Amino acid sequence: MTDFRDKRINDFISELESKAPVPGGGGASALAGALGAALGNMVCSLTVGKKRYKDVEEDILKISDELGFLSSDLLDCINEDAVAFEPLSRAYSIPKDDPTRAEIMEKCLKDAASVPFRIVELSCKAIPLLEELAEKGSRLAVSDAATGAVICRAAIMGGAANVYVNTSSMTDREYAKELESKTDQLVTEFCSRADGLYEQITRRMKK
Repeated sequence: MTDFRDKRINDFISELESKAPVPGGGGASALAGALGAALGNMVCSLTVGKKRYKDVEEDILKISDELGFLSSDLLDCINEDAVAFEPLSRAYSIPKDDPTRAEIMEKCLKDAASVPFRIVELSCKAIPLLEELAEKGSRLAVSDAATGAVICRAAIMGGAANVYVNTSSMTDREYAKELESKTDQLVTEFCSRADGLYEQITRRMKK
């Protein structure tokens, strides 16, 4: 399996736009979440060591550590999503009269939905950290916090779409509905918070 973390940007884009099954929407969403978290860490880097922000430096360093872990975990999700999706892409080719097809498909669908859900969860965790940075971080980098928020919002929405595309085909409807409900709750709360943060920061910059 290709390690997508080590791909050059243009090579990743070339594979993404090809007919190869991976990377796809899940991997792209994971990358977006990592980019959003990294932008938050940029704010941290531009804040730490500045006399004006000495009183909040300990908080900023803690945020930086958390965002670093989130970014790394989201990059890992690019590979994890590919590993989970490939068996599903093969399962679709199993003959419909094969008695094992339904069981294999169901397992593959659940595995394929699990990574996008994790992408949603991880990307949501970045939003409160970006909110804190908007209050405590360098004023010179506040636009990066706003940009990070909307990119993480895109990661949340993209990850959710890749949950739903798998749950829609599951025969275990109770499991599917439960996962959809958890996803819906995260999307509703954290996309709203990302929108609010972006609006708050842009209003402040326009004054």
